[in-house]
Amino acid sequence: MKSLLKKLVKPMKNKLKYLTKISLNKKIKTKWFLIANICLFLLIIGLVNIDNIVKFFGGDFEKTTDILVIDNSKLELYDDIETYYNEYSKYIEDMNNTRISLYNYDIDKAKEEVKNDDSILLIINSDSNNFISAELVVNNEIDPIISQIISSSLNTVKTNIALKHYNISEEMLNSVDMPVNVVRTNLDDSKSTDEMMDLVMSVAFPIMILPFFMLTLFLVQMIGAEINEEKTTRGMEIIISNVSPKVHFFSKLIASNVFVLIQGIILFLDVVIAIGIRIFIGGGSFDNITSELNLSGVIQSLSETGFINNLVYIIPITLILMLLTFVAYSLVAGILASMTTNIEDYQQVQAPIIIVSLVGYYLSMMAAMFDGSILIRLLSYVPFISALLAPALLVLGQIGVFDILISIVILIISIYLLFKYGLRIYKVGILNYSSTGLWKKMFKAVREK
Repeated sequence: MKSLLKKLVKPMKNKLKYLTKISLNKKIKTKWFLIANICLFLLIIGLVNIDNIVKFFGGDFEKTTDILVIDNSKLELYDDIETYYNEYSKYIEDMNNTRISLYNYDIDKAKEEVKNDDSILLIINSDSNNFISAELVVNNEIDPIISQIISSSLNTVKTNIALKHYNISEEMLNSVDMPVNVVRTNLDDSKSTDEMMDLVMSVAFPIMILPFFMLTLFLVQMIGAEINEEKTTRGMEIIISNVSPKVHFFSKLIASNVFVLIQGIILFLDVVIAIGIRIFIGGGSFDNITSELNLSGVIQSLSETGFINNLVYIIPITLILMLLTFVAYSLVAGILASMTTNIEDYQQVQAPIIIVSLVGYYLSMMAAMFDGSILIRLLSYVPFISALLAPALLVLGQIGVFDILISIVILIISIYLLFKYGLRIYKVGILNYSSTGLWKKMFKAVREK
């Protein structure tokens, strides 16, 4: 701060550039910035490669679970049970690590294997009242999906036994076993991918917009802390005596937004590096990652519906909205910070900003629930939350590109008004060290030209 005050008294050709550089250096050239980004980098690598890390320390995600079957029934049902178990399992991707086999040794030896290898023992017996009965022997808790598939297989086998027992013909038996063929016809083509879009919005979208949400809060906190620091140390008086409030205001906005963009780029690069490390460790490719994360089906379904192609305009529009929203939030944060006299007061004043951000974040997560609502469409035009809500509604097909353009125009108008009238408040509040009659001064400043 002292070096800044000394240099400001000297003539400067470009005070805005100088103040912006000083403000940006105070944020970037610090040990905490380096330490925080190293921690974030390690955290992102850990999250993307969590399964490999667990394996390294002794965990095994690919361990095969053996299902040992002892068939004590008179009808020799193992082949049927194996057939139905494998048939039901193939529809569940996580069931690739199970293996069912016939066990030809005694029960005591089988139980010993269950205890040592965490296998599952299935004992099938004949039952005079219910055709068959079964017992599951496990050492620990059994996966509910495996349990359900075993139960479904046993029930299907029992049904077949019952049908044969009552002398039902083979044709009738096959007819009973044949699943119902459901043909789905959707008269509204725009709704044909509702389920897939709901999945994307409920799982992927909140994760994708979380960095933007966190950077917005960080931006608001950072501007308030810096302005209040200068006011608390009384350095603001010397700064404003050498530069206009307008230049000072602009320098804070530019430095803070550039810093947030740099931080966002660093986070993006962290994710790219983390994925690269995963590919290098696994010796695979991007296709292998999507397969590991069970994303192949989702990506294929989205591609077939044309959603992937729509990203060509969805991503640029979303980025424009986000950049403009950063500017809007920084304007509000700077104006509010100029009105406060210390960081404690600013923390109270910024509460409405945080609440608005949270509202936008949660509305974007629940956007699929408001299909057809006029209110949610109008809310997508509201500045400060449009960057979160409008892209979500666009992905869901509830609004179009024209609605996004309306949101952008309204946001630009809001930024203009905030700067025009906010600068008047900033000029009054920046050198105000008393909260007495402050709001009256603010309203007076807005009315003055």
